[in-house]
Amino acid sequence: MKDLFLANRKPILLVFSVLMIGFGYFATQLKFSFSFEQFFPQGDDDLAFFEDFIKDFETDDNFLLIAIENQDGVFDSSFLQDFHSFSLDCRGLPHVVKSQSLTQLKYPLKTPFGLTTIPVIHLDEPNKFDQDKRMILDDERFKDVFLNSDASSAIVSIKNIENIGLEESQELVSALKQLLMAYNFDDHHILGRAYFSNELVEAQLWEIILSTLVSGILLIIVMFWIYRKPMTVLVSLVSITMAMTIFMGLLGLLGRELNVMSALYPVLMLIVGTSDVIHIMTKYIDELKKGLPQKDAIWITIKEIGLATLLTSLTTAIGFMTLLSSRIVPIRDFGLNAAIGVIIAYIVVVLFTTAWLSLLPKERFLREGSTLGFWDNLMNKSYQLTLSRKKVLLLSGLLITILCAWGTTMITTNYKITSNLPKKGKVTEDFLYFEKNYGGFRPMEFAVQTKGDWKADDYEVQLEIEKLENNLRERGVFHSIVSVNMMQKSLERMNGGNRSLNYKFPDSKTRFKKNQRLINKLPDMGNSILMSPDKQKARMSSRVLDIGADNITALGKEVDQWVLNNLDATKVSVRRTGTGILVDKNAKYVRESLVQGLGLALIIISILMGFLFKNTRMLVISLIPNLFPLLFAAALLGFLGIELEAGIAIVFAIIFGIAVDDTIHFLSKFKLAKDKHQDVEKAIYITFLETGKAICLTTVVLFFGFLIMLFSNNPASVNVGLLISITLISAVICDLFLLPILIRRFIKY
Repeated sequence: MKDLFLANRKPILLVFSVLMIGFGYFATQLKFSFSFEQFFPQGDDDLAFFEDFIKDFETDDNFLLIAIENQDGVFDSSFLQDFHSFSLDCRGLPHVVKSQSLTQLKYPLKTPFGLTTIPVIHLDEPNKFDQDKRMILDDERFKDVFLNSDASSAIVSIKNIENIGLEESQELVSALKQLLMAYNFDDHHILGRAYFSNELVEAQLWEIILSTLVSGILLIIVMFWIYRKPMTVLVSLVSITMAMTIFMGLLGLLGRELNVMSALYPVLMLIVGTSDVIHIMTKYIDELKKGLPQKDAIWITIKEIGLATLLTSLTTAIGFMTLLSSRIVPIRDFGLNAAIGVIIAYIVVVLFTTAWLSLLPKERFLREGSTLGFWDNLMNKSYQLTLSRKKVLLLSGLLITILCAWGTTMITTNYKITSNLPKKGKVTEDFLYFEKNYGGFRPMEFAVQTKGDWKADDYEVQLEIEKLENNLRERGVFHSIVSVNMMQKSLERMNGGNRSLNYKFPDSKTRFKKNQRLINKLPDMGNSILMSPDKQKARMSSRVLDIGADNITALGKEVDQWVLNNLDATKVSVRRTGTGILVDKNAKYVRESLVQGLGLALIIISILMGFLFKNTRMLVISLIPNLFPLLFAAALLGFLGIELEAGIAIVFAIIFGIAVDDTIHFLSKFKLAKDKHQDVEKAIYITFLETGKAICLTTVVLFFGFLIMLFSNNPASVNVGLLISITLISAVICDLFLLPILIRRFIKY
């Protein structure tokens, strides 16, 4: 085997060079994908209900809202003319079904000659602007829906095609931005699915480019600081670049699309690949220092580190594969792709890197000025500390464990939309503007199902709907409430001289039926999206502020209880639905899948450990240090107030995979040394000097590798980087100071 490898080193380099070029082409074919449906929990009952619900009604996210600001106020003749022209032009944008604004809307008016209409805003009669403004701000149909409370901005509401895709979103948003540039508005803000899709994907693309560049620079700096040899840096950089190119190219070849978590891939490949490179490089240099010939040194490195690295790669991949238990598609995709990346990094490092190292003169790697001597001294002192301060270390570990257990009780899943929006980005600014001026973005839908022979246009049914609508309005957190009752109340207002106090549900069945006969004669005024064709279902839509998933869930449960206690169950049943509820349910499934996935990973890795060590005590010893970093990470979530949501779930998979990686390297070296010297204490000392040093070096790279994510514009990425960077320190401390104590306690001399 040794001779076969050494004889084929140059062909190996050639094959990998060709692979890099070929996969480099496919890497350029990668596409991005983004949709809110990706974050719906697959297989959930609420999802099945929602999918059935939208067969009769349109979805709640097929819109774009454009708020146009004017410093002198909306009711300025010149501004209103431009605003009206803009709102009409929006009808011609790609993938737009219709657009509405105050300048297009009209009030119904009853005259002795029949029904007519008057404009909500008299564009050509500025002397009526003050009256128009008072009426609009006194009308709940328009205030905070088409006009904000201080009348400084007005809304153009665009309805786009259902389930608009990324390409269509990009076309629509691009055309909209060009249209806005043609007008000299003071400022504008956009809100909606198509806008989110477009802006978040653009931000993701730049983040991938930036993280790749920063990761490369970081690798150069850290590797040069450690080894002080340009050739060491070059080998590492080329190896990691090759692994990343082949990985991204394979994703392109397989037709896998990049999603919102793709910015982690460059950092991930840097971390996994550099970890493997450092273990290989450190062992190789140590063997060269012993005076061994290059061929022998490289083969010993492959045998000892190659097997350990194979096991660590498998366990790290298993850690990522735990994410496949998630019901959320982007998390599952990340888990699978990351596992593939780990294996690719291993193959490249073990074959390409070692082949290249063995062909280069050893003088290019040996130098007295390297920092490796510093790490040797540090490992020696750490080893002595585990002998002289055993009780102190154990007591400290116990106290920290208790503190961490307390921290986990503070974990919250009160996820907010702003948690995943770019910091200081235009899309975030726009979202917060709508939160402040227009009652929020989070949709909350209510599906009303009639019972027996009752129909949605019956007086008794709509009376129950009105009860629910009034209750929601009284709570003060629901905005833009729209139901099938809207037409009835609009006619009541019309009959009452268009005064706001008359916008109310009819106080008698006689008046209701009279209005209903008129409604039936009118053209469709929006009832088709509020009542099903068979009149068995009705829809009530509303929006709530971004107060957090847990708070909204608690609010929804309060409403559910009120419905049970106050509505007539023989006439109607009411169920909350909508995209907001589905996304918020992620918190529940994140917790469940996290526990299930990590539990399964522990079982699989235990089997691998048992296969490697063939010793039950070693199996137990290996698992204890890997559970503590998970507990530590969970405690950080609690103490730092970071919400546990879909993006944060990957932290635990990464931490688990890396922690197990270091433990396997440590115990593998210990087993080899013990088998060779038949002395536990000597084996521990040798492990400290060789593998302990490599673990520290990889931790340095990993720490700074994840720390660069603090410069991300994405708050979720910042949280991931912060959590993993800090937690990695706890993992290496466990391996260096807890593992030796456990080995001495449970392994016989």
